Amino acid sequence: HPAAQRRSAQYHPTIWGPDLIDSFTTHYTYESHATRLEGLKKNVAKALVTSSTKDDACSVLKVIASVQRLGVAYHFRNEIESALVTLLSSTSTLSSTNDLHTAALQFQILKENGISVSSDLFNKFRSGEGSFKDSLSNDVEGLLSLYEASHLGMPGEDVLEEAKRFSSKNLKQSMATILNDDNLLKRVEKSLQTPVHWRMPRIEALNFIDMYQRDDSKNLALLELAKLDYNLVQSVYQIEIKELSRWWRELDFKSKASFSRDRLMENYLWAMGISHEPQYSECRICLTKFVCILTVIDDMYDVYGFLDELECFTDAVIRWNMEAKEVLPEYMKPIYIAMLEFGNELSDNAFKNTGLNPLPYIKNEWVNLCTAYMVEARWFYGGYTPTLEEYLKNAWTSVGGPGAMLHAYLLTEGCQLTEASLESFNHGSQLIYWSSILTRLSDDLGTSKAEGERGDVAKSIQCYMEEKGVSEEDAQDYIKGLISYAWKKINQESAKTSIPKSIVNLSLNMARTAHYIFEHGDGIGNSIGVTKDRLISLIANPIPLDDDI
Repeated sequence: HPAAQRRSAQYHPTIWGPDLIDSFTTHYTYESHATRLEGLKKNVAKALVTSSTKDDACSVLKVIASVQRLGVAYHFRNEIESALVTLLSSTSTLSSTNDLHTAALQFQILKENGISVSSDLFNKFRSGEGSFKDSLSNDVEGLLSLYEASHLGMPGEDVLEEAKRFSSKNLKQSMATILNDDNLLKRVEKSLQTPVHWRMPRIEALNFIDMYQRDDSKNLALLELAKLDYNLVQSVYQIEIKELSRWWRELDFKSKASFSRDRLMENYLWAMGISHEPQYSECRICLTKFVCILTVIDDMYDVYGFLDELECFTDAVIRWNMEAKEVLPEYMKPIYIAMLEFGNELSDNAFKNTGLNPLPYIKNEWVNLCTAYMVEARWFYGGYTPTLEEYLKNAWTSVGGPGAMLHAYLLTEGCQLTEASLESFNHGSQLIYWSSILTRLSDDLGTSKAEGERGDVAKSIQCYMEEKGVSEEDAQDYIKGLISYAWKKINQESAKTSIPKSIVNLSLNMARTAHYIFEHGDGIGNSIGVTKDRLISLIANPIPLDDDI
C-alpha cells in the first residue's frame, strides 16, 4: 500500500498513567475491619428477620429494597429469601393490598428476586376502561413505585405499558407540587432519567447511600454497613487495577499498537459493571483483559488496517496457532499473540481446575467477533450502508457482548464449572442476544456523532435514516424504542428457569453498564469528563464514615 493513507481516530492518550494507578490507596481493608463488618451484618440480618415477622408487607419490602439498592444484598441472600417466602405465604398481602406503593414495590421486589408474579395485580387500580384511576394521580410515592415496577414488564404486558405512561405523565406534572420535598423531588428526577432496573449496581449503591442518609426512617446499622462495604469492596478493586496495570504495561500496546485506544481504567469499568461482588476478582481481571485486547482488535479493523491485512488476520484467528502469525504484517503480530496467549491461558487454567477444556468455546467467540468485524470492514471499504436489520444481525456480535458473557461465565463458575454448566451457557443465548443488542444500541446512541465525523462504518442510526429517509432525531427516537423493547425481552428471558442465575445477572449487568457508559456520549473513546469523575468515585475515593478522622 505505498500510496494508501492509514486512517487515525485521534483518540486522546490515557489520563490514568501507571504512576497514578499505583498511587491509589485506602485504609479500609478486610483485615482491619472484619469485626466491625460482621457486627453490622448481624444487626442488619436481625432487622430483616424482625421486619418479616411483622404483619406489615410495606415495611419488609422497604427494608429489602434498601438492602438491594445499597449494594449489600449479597450478604443476606438467605434472609431475603425467607422474608419473601413469609411474605408470599401471608394471606394479608399480595392481591389484597389497596395501597399502590405497596403493590408496586411488591411486584418489583418479587420480580427482581426471580419470583413469578402476574401484572394482573394492578387491575384493581384501573377503571372499567382499563386506564389507571385519576384518584391515584396525586399519590407521588405510589406513582414512583408504579413507574419503577413498569420497567420489569415483558412483551405483551399492556397493563405495564399503561402503568409506565400513566406514572411518567403524572410524575412529570407532580414535580411542581413537591418542590419543598427535596429528597422526593430528587428521587423522581433520577427515576425519570434512569429507572432503578436499568442502573449499574455500584453506581446505584453510591447514589443511594447519599439518598438513604437523608431518609428519616433509615436503619443506622444498614447505612453504616453500606458505606463500610462500599469502601472494602473498593479496596479489592484497587488491588485488581494495580495488577492489571502491570499486565497492560508489559503488553506495551501503547507503542506496539499506538493507533488504538489506551483505556485500561475505562475497560475495567465494564468488568466492574458486569460483575461487582468482591469474590469475583478473577472474573473482573479476566474480563478487563478481554475488553482491552478486543478494543485494540476493534480499532485495528475499524480504523487502521487495510482490507487485505484484515482478511489475513481473520484467517489467522480461525487457524488459532502460533504459526499462523507468520503471514501477518508486523504490527498485527503482537496483537495476535496477545489474543492467542490470553485465550489459551484461560483455557489451561480452567482445565487444571475442572478437567474441562473450554478452548473451543473461547476460540469460537474470537472467531465470531473477528468475522463480524470483517463484515463491517467490507461494508466500509465498499461504501455500503446496510439496512438496520442487516446491521443488527452482525452488530450484536461485533459489540463484544457474547464474548464478554462467555468469559464472565467461565470465571464466575470457576471450580464449579461442569460439562452440564458449559452446555447450559447455550440456554442463555436469547438472553445474551438481547443484552448484546441493547449494549450495541446504547453504544450507537452515545458514539454515532464522533464515529460519523471520522467517517466510520454506518451505525444503527445512520442505517435507519438512510433506509427510511427520516431525520436523525426520528432515527434516535426509533432506536430508543428498540432499547425499551430489548429490555422487555431481557425481562422475559431472565424469568426462564432453565437459564443459570449467573448468566441472568451477568447479562442484566452488561445492559445496565452499557446504558451507564454511553448515557452522556462516548464514555470510552472520550473519557476525560463524566467517565473520569465516575472512576474517581468508584475506585479512588472512599466514602467518609462518621468516625473517620
